Amino acid sequence: MSAYMRLRQICLVAPQLEPVIADIARIMGLAVCHRDGNVAKYGLENALLPVDTILLEVVAPFRDGTAAGRFIEKTSGRGGYMAIFCCNDPDERGKNANAMGVRTVNVIDHAPYHGVQLHPRDCRAAFIEFNHTKGSDDILGPYPPAGPDWQKFIRKDVTQALTGVEMQSPDPQGLAEHWGKIIGVAPSQADGGTAELKLPNATFRFMKGASEIMSALEFRVADIASVLHVAKTKGLAVAGNEFLLGGVTFRVS
Repeated sequence: MSAYMRLRQICLVAPQLEPVIADIARIMGLAVCHRDGNVAKYGLENALLPVDTILLEVVAPFRDGTAAGRFIEKTSGRGGYMAIFCCNDPDERGKNANAMGVRTVNVIDHAPYHGVQLHPRDCRAAFIEFNHTKGSDDILGPYPPAGPDWQKFIRKDVTQALTGVEMQSPDPQGLAEHWGKIIGVAPSQADGGTAELKLPNATFRFMKGASEIMSALEFRVADIASVLHVAKTKGLAVAGNEFLLGGVTFRVS
């Protein structure tokens, strides 16, 4: 099996799960596939929605002293929490990151799923996790964090794909190179000189910004105007083709 690296999941963090999950589901035409009781031990509740084969998760703390709660305080609730990649060798990639001075903060071993989470301060901007599920090299195969039959909840009539993740930094090129080294993808230049990391199923773009955060998610939708209309009816401030939800900018094209 040749090495592969794909975006598997984006995790956002919110002070409360509702109405963020309900708003994402309604505006983007997505369905909740799973709520994972395992995250309660971290003081969190969550819900996951598949966007084609990439999972969009929102976590919310229900008690004080959680890492997610500290993240919200530190960032004033702005920025995505985690970028989760599936690959065939999470331990190997964790070791490579450790050799760069990026610490492992958590190893999750729920056979057939094995995940290695890296320290957000060392990653910069957001947590990075690498994981592998035995027998799931097929992107539509089993993925335990999303529940037993997540594939049945894929809806494509409104939102077709999560195509891009925007990262911001005072030093976007430096952050792109750092993430590129951790993930094992060499940065390339988009038109206009923006640094990018291209994965088979999504592109990370690195833009100039005041702080280091995961700032936006980009989606391909069937009808831009109708998505923006629903966002407005939910009371969200729509500017151009984007609106703020769950701490990040949702950009539709």
